[in-house]
Amino acid sequence: MRAVIRPNHRKHLGRRLLASASAAALSLLIASCAASNTIDFLYVTSNLQNPGQINVFEVDSESGALKQIADSPYPSGGRNPVDEVASPNGKNLYVINHDDNTIVEFAIGTDGKLYPLQTVNTPGTEPVAAAISPTGNALYVLDYYGPAAPGQPSYTDLNPGPGALVVYPIALDSKSGLGTIGSPQTIGAANYLPVQCFPTNLTVTPNGSFVYVTNTNAVVVTTSPPVTGTVPTLPAVCPASGTVSAFAVSPSSDTQVSGSPFSTGAGSQPTGIIADPGNASIYVTDSRFNQLYTFSIQSGSGALSLAATTGTGNMPMGGTVITPASSSKFLYITNYKDGSLGIYSLASGTPSLLTTSNSGSSGPLCVLGEPDAFRFLYTADYIGGTIGGAELNPSNGTLTTNQNSPYPTAGQPTCVAAITHTGGNKNGL
Repeated sequence: MRAVIRPNHRKHLGRRLLASASAAALSLLIASCAASNTIDFLYVTSNLQNPGQINVFEVDSESGALKQIADSPYPSGGRNPVDEVASPNGKNLYVINHDDNTIVEFAIGTDGKLYPLQTVNTPGTEPVAAAISPTGNALYVLDYYGPAAPGQPSYTDLNPGPGALVVYPIALDSKSGLGTIGSPQTIGAANYLPVQCFPTNLTVTPNGSFVYVTNTNAVVVTTSPPVTGTVPTLPAVCPASGTVSAFAVSPSSDTQVSGSPFSTGAGSQPTGIIADPGNASIYVTDSRFNQLYTFSIQSGSGALSLAATTGTGNMPMGGTVITPASSSKFLYITNYKDGSLGIYSLASGTPSLLTTSNSGSSGPLCVLGEPDAFRFLYTADYIGGTIGGAELNPSNGTLTTNQNSPYPTAGQPTCVAAITHTGGNKNGL
């Protein structure tokens, strides 16, 4: 889901403003409610411009069509925003700016508008992905390059090294619900958990017990090679095949799972990773061999074992699991080079390909199921510069393109996040 994207020497994934709290609070108090037929607000990060941009859309409850709100797009607070996550309570959006090594926290108004509150730096460089705990009290950020040893030069493309998983505690205000990002959690003598080389993505299990990180241990180029800059070489300290790092996490401590990192196979390049809602499995995409790996999670320990391997389209990147009201469960995987979505049934516990759908544009990276009714699906189509939208059939998982899809963005959309909204009461301030 986050491989390295290098047009004009931009990197990402599978894949580099600050306002006063008082001013933001005043603006939030006068924010108006959105239209009653809006069920969600959709947030789309795009890295074409400098600073990066965030498009904000209303999601229509009947058709799933997107309508951009007034004042959108908003500055992302930095260069090259590559990922974003919304808080579970719908009050905050956290945006990762790759080129500035920053996380920008926004407050979300009842009308979906964004108000920058806080900017923090990561310990390493080039953050590529983020995830949030189910309770919203911990933010996990993945640095492409972790901090170098004291006295040693920083890791860069010219001096590559292993990555880092950073855990930020989030203090939630008891009245407003707004979060404040604290200092990175201390882990031994460091303020991060080490991972291997060129990490791309991470996921948190729904019960909040484990965090898993994909390490490609290779530079994944999703578009044409750069015309400037240097493609990193594999450091000697890193293996020649992909792995998944596993960590047991809690408010008081974070530790590496015994046996971690777990191999995804010789020569593999894992890019995307998705936790199953049942806490028993994770799904990992391999962009080199066009495979989808299902790993079973050992209860209690969090150790992984390979349970199934399924074919995908060309260069799978991200994915999401949706459980419609019918209690069916489907997995959707973006195929970057095919410009398509693979639709898999999870009825048997392991992915079974049902069909492949056009995602609405080209170069899909992120894919998201809207969180209110689980009826609509949206993809960030990087090459096409648009958001693809579709309505899903809850009985068989198939997709029908939404009205007016695909929808324009600020250019080169990198990911999608959303919060629920019902009459202005379920989200925002």
